[in-house]
Amino acid sequence: MKIRLGLVAACLLVVSDHVKAQAPGPNEEEFIKTHYAKYEYRILMRDGVKLFVSVYTPVAGAFKDAGPYPFLMTRTPYSCGPYGEDKMPARLGPSQELLESGYIFVCGDARGRYESEGVFQEMNPHIDDKKSCEKGKTCDVDESTDTYDTVEFLLKHVENNNGKVGIVGISYPGFYTSASIIDSHPAIMAASPQAPMTNLFFNDDGYHGGAFMLSANYGFYVGFLPQKNPTLPPATRTPHDFGTPDSYKFYLQAGPTENLDKKFDGTNFLFHDQMVHTTYDDYWKKRDLSLHMKNIKAAVMVVGGWFDAEDLSGPFKTFHAIDEFNPGAVNSLVVGPWTHGGWSIWDGDKLGDVNFGSKTGVFFRAQIQFPFFEYYLKGRNGAPLPKAYVFETGSNVWKRYDAWPPKSAEKKTLYFRAGGKLSFDPPTEKAGVDEYVSDPSHPVPFVNYTTDTVPQRYMDDDQRFAAQRPDVLAYETEPLTEDVTLAGPVRPKLRVASTGTDSDFVVKLIDVYPNDFPNPPSDAAGKRVLGAAPVLMGGYEQLVRGEPMRAKFRDSWEKPTPLPMGKMVEVNGEMPDINHTFRAGHRIMVQVQSSWFPLVDRNPQTFVDIPFAKPEQFVKATESVYRNADAASGVEVLVVQQR
Repeated sequence: MKIRLGLVAACLLVVSDHVKAQAPGPNEEEFIKTHYAKYEYRILMRDGVKLFVSVYTPVAGAFKDAGPYPFLMTRTPYSCGPYGEDKMPARLGPSQELLESGYIFVCGDARGRYESEGVFQEMNPHIDDKKSCEKGKTCDVDESTDTYDTVEFLLKHVENNNGKVGIVGISYPGFYTSASIIDSHPAIMAASPQAPMTNLFFNDDGYHGGAFMLSANYGFYVGFLPQKNPTLPPATRTPHDFGTPDSYKFYLQAGPTENLDKKFDGTNFLFHDQMVHTTYDDYWKKRDLSLHMKNIKAAVMVVGGWFDAEDLSGPFKTFHAIDEFNPGAVNSLVVGPWTHGGWSIWDGDKLGDVNFGSKTGVFFRAQIQFPFFEYYLKGRNGAPLPKAYVFETGSNVWKRYDAWPPKSAEKKTLYFRAGGKLSFDPPTEKAGVDEYVSDPSHPVPFVNYTTDTVPQRYMDDDQRFAAQRPDVLAYETEPLTEDVTLAGPVRPKLRVASTGTDSDFVVKLIDVYPNDFPNPPSDAAGKRVLGAAPVLMGGYEQLVRGEPMRAKFRDSWEKPTPLPMGKMVEVNGEMPDINHTFRAGHRIMVQVQSSWFPLVDRNPQTFVDIPFAKPEQFVKATESVYRNADAASGVEVLVVQQR
C-alpha cells in the first residue's frame, strides 16, 4: 500500500497500516496532558466556508519560558483527530525537542476533509490572479488564502502568542506547507515543506517517466477516498484486503488498469483521475505547484529522503523553484538517507540490508529541525543552515554545500561497452548492440520476495536477482581504484530500437560491493521477510536510483508518438537526484530492462491508451540497445571532485 505520511492532530504522526511508527515515549502522553490545553475552532474563510482547526497551547506555568509562544501549524487532508477538546493526542509536534520547548501547535483539516466545510480538490491548484471577494459575488480561494485567513484568526484569538508562525508538513501536508507560503501572511516566519507533493506527473508519486506507478497509486487510493462533509475518521482502520499476499500475482491477474478502476464502481474519482490523465495535460499542468512558488518571505527548509519511494522529486523541484522565483530568499535543502517521512519517526541508521553508520533521523530532529524553528520563531538556539545540508550515502557522512548540485560537480557519461562493460570512455567500435526479449505476460519484478505492498526498502534493495534474468541487461565498471562521488540528477541517454510500437526502458544505477565485503554482525543481520536467511553482503548490488522511461514520450509529454518498428531512436530521461559515493574496490553497474512490476504498470508494447489496453494488445517485443561510436548509450552523471 502506498504510504503518504501526514502530520495530523496538530502534528500527531499517522502512518500506513504497513508501517509502525515508534511508540510515544513512556512519559510523552502524560507530558502533553499536563503541559498543553486544547481548543477547537471553526474559522470563517473569505468565501464563507468554515475550516476546522485544533489548537494546543502551553498551560500557564508548565514551562520555564512563560511565553509568549510562536505557532507551529500543519494543514492536512488526513484528519486532525482526535476530535473534542477533552481528547488529547498520544503524540504532539514534529519532534520531542519542539514539544518540550513550548509552542502553540495547530492542526487544520484541509478544505472539504473531515471537519472542514467546502469541496476538496486533489492538489488544489494555486490561483495567481485571484478575483477579490466582494459582497454578493464569488471570489477565488486556494490553499494560500485559506492559510492566510487561518493565521489572521489565530493571531487575534489565541492568547499569549508572539506573533510568529511556522508551517510544517510531510507529503500531502508538505504540499499544503508549500502552498501556504505563496503570497503568504507576513506573520509566517519559517516553513518546512517535507517530502512535498509538487508535480504528480513528473517522478512525484503519480507517473514516473510517463509510466503509471501502479501498485503505489492503487494501494493509496483504496484508503484515500472522497468524503461527504462532515466525515469523521473510523474508530479503527481496516486494511484493504487484496485477497492475496502476493502483489505481483494480484496486479498481473487484474489485467489492464481499467479493471482496478472498475473495482471502485465509480466511487473514487480521485484514482480515476490519476489513471485516465496519461499525458501531461491541463489536469497536471495546473497542479504543478513549482510554477507558483513566488512572493515567499518566510525562511524555508525543504526536506527530503534519498530513499523516498513516494515524493522523491518534490523537494528538489520545490527548492529550485523557490530559488528561481525568490532571489535572495532564505532557502535551504536538507536530504538524508530516509524513506518517506522516516526522518520524523525513525532512527535512520539503516534501510533494509544497508547501514548508514549513525542515527541520522535523531540527528536531523535534534540538530537541524529543532534549531531551525527555534532560530526563526524564537530567536535562539540556532543559526542559518547551509544552502544544502545533505547526507552522502556510501561514505555515510553529512556534507554542507553552498549550492545544489555542488558547484564542483563535473558532467560525465558512463557508457555501455561490449561484454557488459561500463566506462567513462565512449565506445570506439563502429558496430555494437545488445538485445533482449520483453514479455509483458512475464514482467520483471521490482523485488525478489513476496509482498502485498510497496516495501520502502526496495529503494536500496539487492538487484542480483534481476541481473540473472535474460530480459535484463547489465553493464559494470572494473573495480574502482578510488572513490567516485556522484551528486545531482542522473540522466539516462539511450539509443534503442524495438519490434513493438511502444516500450518502457527502466534504467537502474547500482553500487556493486566487493566479494569480500563483510556481513553485518549476526545479531543485526537484516532479513528481507519473516523467516528469511540473513543476506550475504559480498557482491551485493545496491540500488542507488532507478526510473522507467516510456518510449512514446521520447519527444513530447503532451503528444506521445509510436515507436517506428525496428528503427533506432533516442530515449532520454532524468532521474531524481542522488548523493552517493562508490567506494574504492566497488563497481558501478547500470541495468536496463523493459518492465518493473507491479511498481510500474505493464506496457503492452503496442501504441495504445495503456489503461484500456485489450489482452491481445500485450505482445512480446525484442529490444535493442546500441553501444557503438555512432550510437552510444549511457548514463550522464555529475561527478564531484574529491577535496
